[in-house]
Amino acid sequence: MLTPQGLKGKQYRVTGNAYPRLGRPPKRSRKVIAGLAALLALALIGLGGVQVYDIFTGKNKHASAQACATPSGKALAAPTPGATPGAPAASGAPAAAQGDPHAIPQPATVTVNVYNATTKAGLAGRTADELKKRGFTIGKVGNAPAELDKKVPGTAQVIAGPAGAGASTLLSSQIAGATATADARTDASVDFVIGDSYNALLDETQAAAALALATKPSPTPTATGSC
Repeated sequence: MLTPQGLKGKQYRVTGNAYPRLGRPPKRSRKVIAGLAALLALALIGLGGVQVYDIFTGKNKHASAQACATPSGKALAAPTPGATPGAPAASGAPAAAQGDPHAIPQPATVTVNVYNATTKAGLAGRTADELKKRGFTIGKVGNAPAELDKKVPGTAQVIAGPAGAGASTLLSSQIAGATATADARTDASVDFVIGDSYNALLDETQAAAALALATKPSPTPTATGSC
């Protein structure tokens, strides 16, 4: 070993066999990044869980309905024919909407003329009594006019004008196979013309089911993404 002039080598000699090891300082940036990544992963897992919950609980359908709302804030929906919100129904007939001739009225507001177009005596009177028990208002009772006498091969023919469209639907539901026709009368009265195939009215449960089927609204198409 070379020693500078004037200096003794022992003053600069390193003794011993252990040397201090200098470790790298901790990198805090890596720990911060790892923590942020963990928080982001937890947030994504939580968001996915909420979406799955909404799918199974149907909340997305409610949100879609709100997205398709009209400017008034009400969601678009098909109206129910003849239904008045909050009004009770009686005898299986929904309450009629005021001024709508196609709405189903209450039986008490329907005047029915019962005519017998068959050769069976007394059939019009017995049928009128049955309809009266169901709440209908009975008008004329007797034999059918000449243009219909013995010319109704089915169970019955129900005749009404434009103002009695809903009443015609209600009365037609009381008998299976009835044929509904329109004429030019201006009032809401309805003619019930008994035909050759007539035996009896449907029972009230069957009549209510027939009315529900006749007034059932058409299915509303399911929204597929946009309004």
